[in-house]
Amino acid sequence: MSNPITTYWTLRLAELKLALEKNNFDVFMTDTVAGAKDVFEQEILPSLEGAQTISFGGSLTLSETGIVESVRENDALEVIDTFDKTLPADEKHELRRKALLADVFLTGTNAVTECGKLVNLDMIGNRVAALNFGPKHVVLFISRNKLVETVDDAMFRIKDYAAPVNTMRLDMKTPCKKTGHCMDCSSPQRICNIWTITEKSFPAKRIKIVLINEDAGF
Repeated sequence: MSNPITTYWTLRLAELKLALEKNNFDVFMTDTVAGAKDVFEQEILPSLEGAQTISFGGSLTLSETGIVESVRENDALEVIDTFDKTLPADEKHELRRKALLADVFLTGTNAVTECGKLVNLDMIGNRVAALNFGPKHVVLFISRNKLVETVDDAMFRIKDYAAPVNTMRLDMKTPCKKTGHCMDCSSPQRICNIWTITEKSFPAKRIKIVLINEDAGF
């Protein structure tokens, strides 16, 4: 066996794919982060007939695929870029509202359970809002390190690992940035405000998932 770790995760992700499909998600698989870009451009995007507008939420996994840069260069799509740092805060807020009506919305998930539930925690709420309602199609990029056993495990992973690491990455002024674990703070820059648990895709296959057999993001 050439790579037992890859083989192990191949088996685990195959089981996850079945669980997600049972929950009406449309699931694709790839061995690498770079391969996720090919899956999106060659399989998913061409199947979304009539898609003209696209936006994306904050996701380090998505960023690592290179898809955001590719989308920005795609002349066939109108990109609703809510991360344009040249814009004032009020204009970015309006773009986030507009993104909820995009044809396609791209992002990741904070965690996914073995039984195929998506668990997310948001600061503003626009990412989880778009995930669950608004855009015609949502495409999630989920790396293998996001897999946990239960919803409780997912919530612990997010609050005690992903959130503190993200506050460090974003240089937020929160206690967890200093302590490395959740302090259930009341900081104005608290990023843990809105939980969502997505048990099934409704309508069926509206949410498409690319499972990645590599670690990415937090």
